[in-house]
Amino acid sequence: MLPTAPAERDLRLDLFRGLALWLIFLDHIPSNIVNWITIRNYGFSDAAEIFVFISGYTAAFVYGRAMHERGTIVASARILRRAWQVYVAHIFIFVIFMAEIAYLSHSIDNPLYNEEMGALDFIKEPGDTLIQALLLKFKPVFMDVLPLYIVLLLGFPPVLWLLLHAPTIALAASAVLYTLAWDFGWNLPSYPTGQWYFNPLAWQLIFVFGAWCGVGGATWMRPFLRSRTALGVAVAYLAFAFLIVMTWYFPRYTVYIPKAMQDWMYPIDKTNMDVLRFVHFLALALVTVRFVSVDWPGLKSPLLKPMIMCGQHSLEIFCLGIFLSFLGQVFTSEISRSIGAQILISALGILAMIAVAWLISWYKTVEGRAGPQSKPPDADLAGGAA
Repeated sequence: MLPTAPAERDLRLDLFRGLALWLIFLDHIPSNIVNWITIRNYGFSDAAEIFVFISGYTAAFVYGRAMHERGTIVASARILRRAWQVYVAHIFIFVIFMAEIAYLSHSIDNPLYNEEMGALDFIKEPGDTLIQALLLKFKPVFMDVLPLYIVLLLGFPPVLWLLLHAPTIALAASAVLYTLAWDFGWNLPSYPTGQWYFNPLAWQLIFVFGAWCGVGGATWMRPFLRSRTALGVAVAYLAFAFLIVMTWYFPRYTVYIPKAMQDWMYPIDKTNMDVLRFVHFLALALVTVRFVSVDWPGLKSPLLKPMIMCGQHSLEIFCLGIFLSFLGQVFTSEISRSIGAQILISALGILAMIAVAWLISWYKTVEGRAGPQSKPPDADLAGGAA
């Protein structure tokens, strides 16, 4: 078995999950100068890998301890309850999001938003489309992450049990499933056509890897993470990815990339989490862990507290970000395309996310002072694995 996972929550998880939520929000606003600061413009991976990895790590940290202390059945029930909570949240925001798109499209007399946001089928056939949404087959733009998380949670109880008893086998099995999904083109069907944008059979690898780290794998890898050689390789790969991505924006430099290498690399598939994306995330994680330790003083800084709070309430903040990003898109498209407007909308959106996170934290603090009977016994666990 792996070494025992740390008993206390690592604030770096909340910090970087909060960062991922901010980056996702910015990336969802097209033609936005501010989203040029996000990592997707400088490497192969983006905020999605960060979010899924940390979700796996946190789920294993919370429910692994529950499985050890309370048994497999109780822990599995808690995981499935969390999956149900996320499912209900997904359906709720789906309905509200469709209403937002329909209302704004009608108000500004621009029906193209219905098509652009993937809501046209819902507008034409609301009954059938709603059923497909309940089955997680119909997913408008921006709403692919939560269905992925739901499916990963549904399959997590046996995976977690195996991680606790035979972690190497669990991680190897995840890698095998990833390979088979690539080789045979396995994916889940979407409605009305196509397949899932985030293939859960491929993206489960980074989720399981995060869970493996959460049950003690990070402790096992500590000597590797401290290796100067590993750091050098990671930095070199990040530099390589940066140079390749720069050729996307400056095509005249593409001639310096050998054709054989281009044929091998492209396309760098996000749907099936290309190996280049996965390795890029690993390199980023290694460099980050090397320079941001668990006892880094910055984690206590008031400047980073807002980001940490957003990470601690990731489900609510992610849902809010979906609504805000579409509002930002409409504003920058219909009202003002100026750089000042883009910066203002981006800043206001992040401030709104911080305000909601603070309000949730304040409410939970007040609720906690009211006494233990004021909340269900598993409320902290349910919220901690968002």
